[in-house]
Amino acid sequence: MITRLQFFHLSVCSRMVGMVMCALLLASCAAPPQNIPVTSRTRPATVTWGTHVVEPGETLFTIAWKNGQDFKRLAASNGIRSPYTIYPGQKLHLGGAGKAQTVARKLSQKKTVAASSQPASTVVKSAPNKKRSVSTKPAQVVSNGKVRWQWPASGKVITRFSTRGQLYKGVAIAGRIGEPVKATASGEVVYSGAGLTGYGNLVIIRHNSSYLSAYAHNKKLLVSEGDTVKAGQKIAELGSTGTNEPKLHFEIRRNGKPVDPLHFLPKR
Repeated sequence: MITRLQFFHLSVCSRMVGMVMCALLLASCAAPPQNIPVTSRTRPATVTWGTHVVEPGETLFTIAWKNGQDFKRLAASNGIRSPYTIYPGQKLHLGGAGKAQTVARKLSQKKTVAASSQPASTVVKSAPNKKRSVSTKPAQVVSNGKVRWQWPASGKVITRFSTRGQLYKGVAIAGRIGEPVKATASGEVVYSGAGLTGYGNLVIIRHNSSYLSAYAHNKKLLVSEGDTVKAGQKIAELGSTGTNEPKLHFEIRRNGKPVDPLHFLPKR
């Protein structure tokens, strides 16, 4: 049988335990969150399906960039030729065959059916014409030549290219606000603006039919779309737009796919 004194001790103990549990719970809630490093936003994976309606300020190059595609593939899928002019409200096919290719394929299928219904001798005569039309396609491909790369900024690399874990499709180069950002190689400016989320003030340069380079988070842009630039030319001033610290986010893309810039830049 529990005496009054024992009951009093049990009551006090239970209250103390309750107070300790509450204190621990409050302490855990008040603990500061872990410091999570912030880098450039994760870029979207390659999109090869659906459609995209062109918005004001967009170019074929930025749409291809955002969707991880080669601009040549996107242009071909939609029957768009150089200089790759597009218009607000225009619908672009991101994957499969666009309207132009669909029409061409249907015409090709009709020709094939018609050819198969002809006598064998007629089919043999028409075959060389098909071969000649196919053989003319490689002649339309622009020769890449050799791109001579150089560093776009003089700072230290603080984030490296990564396709595993925390995705980072380029390198981050440290620097101070206003330091020069230079073209990594000669080429044509195909984008200069702030329309791509996570990149801040961005410049994209086309070096040939395979390679593009991008320079993000700039304070000030010094070139415009359509400008021809030389390797080493100052194209922007380093900044922190679209990110949490002054740095240059630099990318190289080959046929629309991100590649490690350190495999191309000279060692230093």
